[in-house]
Amino acid sequence: MSEASRSEHDSMGELQVPADALWGAQTQRAVNNFPVSGLRMPRGFIRALGLIKAVAAEVNSELELLDPAIAQAIAAAALQVAEGEHDAQFPVDVFQTGSGTSSNMNANEVIAHLASVAANTKVHPNDHVNLGQSSNDAIPTAIHLAASLALREALLPALKHLAKTIEKKAHSIAGITKTGRTHLMDAMPVRFDQELGGWAQQIRNGIDRIKAAEPRIHELAQGGTAVGTGINAHPRFGAKFAKRMGKRTGIRFVASPNYFESLSSQDAAVELSGALKTIAVSLTKIANDLRWMNSGPLAGLGEIALPALQPGSSIMPGKVNPVIAEATVMVAAQVIGNDATITIAGQAGNFQLNVMLPVVAYNLLQSIELLANVSRLLADSAIAGFTVNTARIAEALDKNPILITALNSVIGYEKGAAIAKKAYKESKPIIEIAKAETEIGEAELRRLLDPAALTEGGIQGGGAGGG
Repeated sequence: MSEASRSEHDSMGELQVPADALWGAQTQRAVNNFPVSGLRMPRGFIRALGLIKAVAAEVNSELELLDPAIAQAIAAAALQVAEGEHDAQFPVDVFQTGSGTSSNMNANEVIAHLASVAANTKVHPNDHVNLGQSSNDAIPTAIHLAASLALREALLPALKHLAKTIEKKAHSIAGITKTGRTHLMDAMPVRFDQELGGWAQQIRNGIDRIKAAEPRIHELAQGGTAVGTGINAHPRFGAKFAKRMGKRTGIRFVASPNYFESLSSQDAAVELSGALKTIAVSLTKIANDLRWMNSGPLAGLGEIALPALQPGSSIMPGKVNPVIAEATVMVAAQVIGNDATITIAGQAGNFQLNVMLPVVAYNLLQSIELLANVSRLLADSAIAGFTVNTARIAEALDKNPILITALNSVIGYEKGAAIAKKAYKESKPIIEIAKAETEIGEAELRRLLDPAALTEGGIQGGGAGGG
């Protein structure tokens, strides 16, 4: 922005605005009032505001409430905003008025300025661009619209890609049996495809959780205006708006069945954030399993080697770290923190309006973006390319005394425990100790204690018992 300024006015009087700014007085007041964080509203949110203003102008024209030429100019300008051509004109801090009025007026003023030039007539930010709307329904609508688009375009495809990548990797190493672990201690054997199959199911469950929350996110508050009564909006505005927005985006939006709920609460955003938090928990489990299996390579488990992507130390030559897995758990921590913020913000519905809408928008969209990006990274830069140390795995499996569990029905738990303890103490293969301590022949022992055979079943659940 240039140092030159121009005079603008609103209902509170005149003030100076940068001469080359497209915004007006109300946006400038917000810039002056909220020098809090330097964080601006996300690109997806600005896109949603642009789409809202475009569709609102089209509906108002259809309802014969807005001159067609002005409506066309507004829609064209609003679509420029939606497409990101004027992002620099949205300077308002995230931490602003709780209704998001400053961001709504920022959009109204920028679009009015652009439309006025295009139509060669005065287009008013309130009377024309904001016709039939309020910040109190436009901002909740923007949250739902932006989240819906981000889920469809980014997160759901990324999660499906991650699940498929895990399943493909599982298939490629399906024949390898390894030592299972419970409490981080040696347990009965499992196959790699079984272990990774659990990860894939976690991700697919996460997809299902998002889809279960989507119907509420697809309900739009637009049409409720100030307090939910729809004052100053045409009675058919909300339904027409949702239908037209659905045609423009390809998402089946509907008008909220209860505008009072949609304005006063952010329960749908809290619900969706909970699903995102669960996905973050799933990613943490998967990333930490990778870190443990990759640990070493000499003094740790050393079962796998993750792709070497960068030097791991500024002082220890040759060290390589599991950087993608670490980035994943940091993203998960951020998403869990965002969920806490969204939960608290969701509690701020006082009577007819929630008053923490901007921070809900910022954190919800950030969580979606982070999860989408890191899911693809985890798939492509960690899971797809790790290699298995079969020699290390076979050595540990051969000495695993817990295999004696398979003989419980033959020799009993206490006899099995004694054999296991002796195998641990003498660091000998379990078959060698069992052969000496029982009357079971070696061939039969090898059949009963075959690790691969002991991995059969388990997909549909097992019995109870301690780990």
